[in-house]
Amino acid sequence: MTWSYARWRGAGPAEPKEAPVEAVRRQRRPAHPAVRALAMLAAFAGTVLFSVVLARLTLEPSAASADLVHANVRPGHSIRAYLDGTSTIEAVRQLGGNLLLGVPFGVLLPVLLPPARGLLRVAAVTVVLMTLVELTQGALVTGRVFDIDDVILNTVGALIGYLLIGLRLGRAVHPRRRHWWQR
Repeated sequence: MTWSYARWRGAGPAEPKEAPVEAVRRQRRPAHPAVRALAMLAAFAGTVLFSVVLARLTLEPSAASADLVHANVRPGHSIRAYLDGTSTIEAVRQLGGNLLLGVPFGVLLPVLLPPARGLLRVAAVTVVLMTLVELTQGALVTGRVFDIDDVILNTVGALIGYLLIGLRLGRAVHPRRRHWWQR
C-alpha cells in the first residue's frame, strides 16, 4: 500500500480527503431537460430524414443496371473493382458515398439509444441494419443486389461518425450514471 493511498484511505495522519470531492467536481452535470428534449427531437428528425435519404438511395429500382450488377459476398471484392476498374470520380462517388451513408448511424444512434453507446455496439447495430437493407434491396429491388462491401463501408462510416461527433453528443444528452457499487 503506497503512502498516498494509505493517507486517502485514512490509515495515515488525519487530513481532509480531497480525492472523492475532486472526482465529484470533475463529473459532468446532466444537460437541462429542455436541452435534452430538444436534442432528442433533433435526433429523431435527423433519423427520419436519414431514413428517407437511405430509402431513396438504396431501394429505388435501377432497371438500366439490372444486367450489370452481381451479388458480392467476398469482402473487398467490389472495393477492389472500383479502385482498379473505374474512373477516380466513380470510385470516390461509390466508396465515399457508402462511407458517408454510415456516418449518421454513428451520430444518431448514441443519442436515440443510450444502451447502444460504445464503439463495438455502434458497429454491431450498423452491421445488422445495413445487412438488412442490403438483403432487402437484393431481394426486392430491380437492378440492386447484396454487396458485403457496402455493409463494411457503411460500418466504417458509422464508426467515424461515432468517434467524431456521436460519442460526445451521446454523453451530453445521456450522461453516464453511477452504479450502486460506485457510490
